[in-house]
Amino acid sequence: MHIRLDTLSKKLEKAASYNHKKLSEFVLTQSLAAAESIINEHEHITLSSNDSVLFLDALANPPQKNKKLSLATKLHKKSVLS
Repeated sequence: MHIRLDTLSKKLEKAASYNHKKLSEFVLTQSLAAAESIINEHEHITLSSNDSVLFLDALANPPQKNKKLSLATKLHKKSVLS
Protein backbone atom coordinates (compact mmCIF):
# COMPACT_ATOMS: atom_id res chain seq x y z
CA MET A 1 0.00 0.00 0.00
CA HIS A 2 1.29 3.44 -0.87
CA ILE A 3 0.25 6.49 1.12
CA ARG A 4 1.15 10.05 0.26
CA LEU A 5 1.61 12.34 3.21
CA ASP A 6 0.73 16.00 3.05
CA THR A 7 2.03 18.55 5.51
CA LEU A 8 -0.86 17.91 7.92
CA SER A 9 -0.05 14.19 8.00
CA LYS A 10 3.41 14.88 9.37
CA LYS A 11 1.76 14.26 12.73
CA LEU A 12 1.90 10.57 11.87
CA GLU A 13 5.65 10.76 11.46
CA LYS A 14 5.95 12.63 14.75
CA ALA A 15 3.81 10.07 16.60
CA ALA A 16 5.79 7.22 15.04
CA SER A 17 9.04 8.77 16.21
CA TYR A 18 7.69 9.07 19.77
CA ASN A 19 6.98 5.33 19.67
CA HIS A 20 10.41 4.63 18.18
CA LYS A 21 8.84 3.05 15.11
CA LYS A 22 9.19 3.56 11.40
CA LEU A 23 6.20 5.32 9.85
CA SER A 24 4.99 2.23 7.98
CA GLU A 25 5.19 0.08 11.12
CA PHE A 26 3.34 2.73 13.14
CA VAL A 27 0.56 3.12 10.57
CA LEU A 28 0.15 -0.65 10.22
CA THR A 29 0.06 -1.20 13.99
CA GLN A 30 -2.49 1.56 14.54
CA SER A 31 -4.60 0.43 11.58
CA LEU A 32 -4.69 -3.16 12.82
CA ALA A 33 -5.68 -2.01 16.31
CA ALA A 34 -8.49 0.11 14.87
CA ALA A 35 -9.63 -2.76 12.64
CA GLU A 36 -9.71 -5.17 15.57
CA SER A 37 -11.72 -2.70 17.63
CA ILE A 38 -14.26 -2.17 14.84
CA ILE A 39 -14.61 -5.92 14.20
CA ASN A 40 -15.10 -6.62 17.92
CA GLU A 41 -17.69 -3.85 18.14
CA HIS A 42 -19.72 -5.48 15.36
CA GLU A 43 -19.21 -9.16 16.18
CA HIS A 44 -19.49 -9.30 19.97
CA ILE A 45 -22.43 -8.63 22.25
CA THR A 46 -22.20 -7.96 25.96
CA LEU A 47 -25.36 -8.65 27.90
CA SER A 48 -26.35 -7.48 31.34
CA SER A 49 -26.87 -10.26 33.87
CA ASN A 50 -30.65 -9.86 33.52
CA ASP A 51 -30.47 -10.04 29.71
CA SER A 52 -28.17 -13.07 30.01
CA VAL A 53 -30.78 -14.91 32.06
CA LEU A 54 -33.52 -14.00 29.56
CA PHE A 55 -31.37 -15.11 26.62
CA LEU A 56 -30.44 -18.45 28.19
CA ASP A 57 -34.07 -19.02 29.16
CA ALA A 58 -35.16 -18.37 25.57
CA LEU A 59 -32.59 -20.92 24.36
CA ALA A 60 -33.73 -23.51 26.88
CA ASN A 61 -37.43 -22.80 26.34
CA PRO A 62 -37.88 -21.51 22.79
CA PRO A 63 -41.18 -19.78 22.05
CA GLN A 64 -43.89 -21.56 20.08
CA LYS A 65 -43.75 -20.87 16.37
CA ASN A 66 -46.37 -18.35 15.36
CA LYS A 67 -47.06 -16.16 12.33
CA LYS A 68 -44.79 -13.30 13.48
CA LEU A 69 -41.89 -15.67 14.23
CA SER A 70 -42.24 -17.36 10.84
CA LEU A 71 -42.21 -13.97 9.09
CA ALA A 72 -39.17 -12.88 11.12
CA THR A 73 -37.34 -16.08 10.17
CA LYS A 74 -38.07 -15.53 6.47
CA LEU A 75 -36.95 -11.90 6.67
CA HIS A 76 -33.76 -12.95 8.46
CA LYS A 77 -32.92 -15.51 5.79
CA LYS A 78 -33.43 -12.89 3.07
CA SER A 79 -31.44 -10.11 4.70
CA VAL A 80 -28.51 -11.87 6.40
CA LEU A 81 -25.57 -13.14 4.39
CA SER A 82 -24.34 -16.63 5.17
